Amino acid sequence: MPKCWRLLPLLAYAASVLASSQSFENTAIVRTVELGGAVVHVTTTYAIKSLEDGLKAYTIALGRDERAKTSYLEAKVKGQQDALQIKEHVLETKDDFHLVDILLEKPLSTNKTLNIVVETIQTHATEPWPATAGQKDEQALRYTTGLFILSPYATTVQRTKVKGMSPRIISYTTPKNVESFADNTAVSKSGATVVYGPYNNIPPSASSSFIEQYQQPITIHYNHDQAVLEVLKLQRSVEISHWGANLNTQDNIVLHNAGPKLKGHFSRLDHQTQAFYKRPAPHVLPALTLHLPSGIRNAYYYDTIGNVSTSRLRTAPSVPKNKLGTQFSVLEFKPRYPILGGWNYSFTLGWDAPLADYASYDKSTGRYIVEVPIMTPILGAVVNDEELTVILPEGATDVQFVTPFPALSNWIGTHVTYLDTIGRPSLTFKYKDLTPMHARSILVSYKVSWSAHLKKPVAIGTVFMGLFVLGAITRRVNLTLHQKKKVS
Repeated sequence: MPKCWRLLPLLAYAASVLASSQSFENTAIVRTVELGGAVVHVTTTYAIKSLEDGLKAYTIALGRDERAKTSYLEAKVKGQQDALQIKEHVLETKDDFHLVDILLEKPLSTNKTLNIVVETIQTHATEPWPATAGQKDEQALRYTTGLFILSPYATTVQRTKVKGMSPRIISYTTPKNVESFADNTAVSKSGATVVYGPYNNIPPSASSSFIEQYQQPITIHYNHDQAVLEVLKLQRSVEISHWGANLNTQDNIVLHNAGPKLKGHFSRLDHQTQAFYKRPAPHVLPALTLHLPSGIRNAYYYDTIGNVSTSRLRTAPSVPKNKLGTQFSVLEFKPRYPILGGWNYSFTLGWDAPLADYASYDKSTGRYIVEVPIMTPILGAVVNDEELTVILPEGATDVQFVTPFPALSNWIGTHVTYLDTIGRPSLTFKYKDLTPMHARSILVSYKVSWSAHLKKPVAIGTVFMGLFVLGAITRRVNLTLHQKKKVS
């Protein structure tokens, strides 16, 4: 085959990229990075201008490393509450960037403008630096991202704002080789905010040539006054009981402090002294506050040793499913020992809740619909791995479910417990890198016939009848080896 023919696919691809890059223009891009511990919140506002008529999708670009750290992505039109539909491109192994299409509510005509806000949550994006710290030392983290906001379209002006929780920014990167886009390095610091830009007249940057020539990492080294928390493993079991009108939830949690590892030995005296003077080390977790659902009862929390009696629970009144409410129960959970950097703590947390707060019944279809929360968020923490099991009532059929976001995998099994006959259907979902933004609910619907409702009382009645018959038989059977003869 002649070489010119081999170049045709490459030329066609280049032409399509060029055409797409000319469909929009970014009049301004502002990226705001809110630094945290295990979770970093990034908000990017795109002020776009349509260069063609009838455009239905706008494309954004994420660097390869940025996409790998992004666990949550949502796009909205500025000022609106409803999220726009997104469609991710296939990430090729050779690509340095990842493209995501944002589907617009209605096509844009030529020279029309629109502001799109893209919100992302990054996990495992920071690292403790230094990696070890003494019990009395402060905690410092560092965060690295790309200097330029990548886009397949030309950009008139862009800037990046990196905000810390306190003004104690230890150091930040001064960019190089940006004379083409700014009069100087265009970086400044004011209080807890470091601003990169403005950078002007940037060509389409979602290309390997631009990334190789201009893109560069920038690192912010900052003090962080809160523990960096990760949930290494979460096993949640949710059991639906119609006879008890109850929804039981149990979480088996492995909590990890991902801050700097403890240098030296732990001193209980130093810890008590810091607590007395109310100067706790930021990388030490002495207690944890959790927001649990309202209306819960029979709550329990224990670790491998036993009940954690140092904790305190304040319950809120129940809120029925058809009514709106923002109340929640508060659990002040105090582990058996302070959790220092690199340490783990495993515990179990469970409670009962009225089924009416989560379930509804559709008479027209004969289906039950139950709202199952995926997780209970821990403020500032990321859940590395979760396995959620939903145990349905025995005899449930035609099981269906709707998830707010896709699971890594899911399957249907059977769960057998006491007083069951054939076992209960169960749904299992596996998730990875969950953030508080993922604290949503799965809708599970199913049918249960009247005969299935009667299985449990029939099983209980059969057991008691069997025990009664067995007791009656044993009273009439003589099992002695040498029976005494009656003397007349």
